Amino acid sequence: MTITAGHIRTTIAAYLDEHPEDRRELGFVLGLLDDGDDLTSRKTLPGHVTAGAILVGPDGRVLHILHNVTQKWLLPGGHLESSDETLLQAAGRELAEETGIPPHLVIPHNETPLHIDIHPIDANPAKGEPAHQHFDFRFLFRTTADIGELQSEEVSDAVWRTVDAFHDESLGRRVAQALR
Repeated sequence: MTITAGHIRTTIAAYLDEHPEDRRELGFVLGLLDDGDDLTSRKTLPGHVTAGAILVGPDGRVLHILHNVTQKWLLPGGHLESSDETLLQAAGRELAEETGIPPHLVIPHNETPLHIDIHPIDANPAKGEPAHQHFDFRFLFRTTADIGELQSEEVSDAVWRTVDAFHDESLGRRVAQALR
């Protein structure tokens, strides 16, 4: 079973119960769902859903990966696949694929995303993709494992960083609060 519009709506509703201050921004995504857009397809424009992982190690630092295409330090994550049944599962799958950390060594903090971020993605002519947006559902995970074999097609490095290294202050506050 693949991720459905209903699942995306339910996940957003649970998230907004915890973070009502994000209602206006997520209204855009809900409007696209109302219009019948398939937000699970990476071909859907002006944007589509992605799933990300905020992985916290035993010392409280968060894993960041160096993404090959963007050459930016990012949280692990990516596009949904037809085999994904939930957004949480998609985030866990992307985490395992990109970092080589086995899923059995990773524990989700909650079934509700800690953060949903809407951000622009530059055009990628090599893939025939115009500029668009990602609606990134970010879930918090914990692990005692270290980085495994990186997915070299997409990731060239990985580091553990402190929570105060986040560029997004809202995300940094939420992670710090969840770790208390």
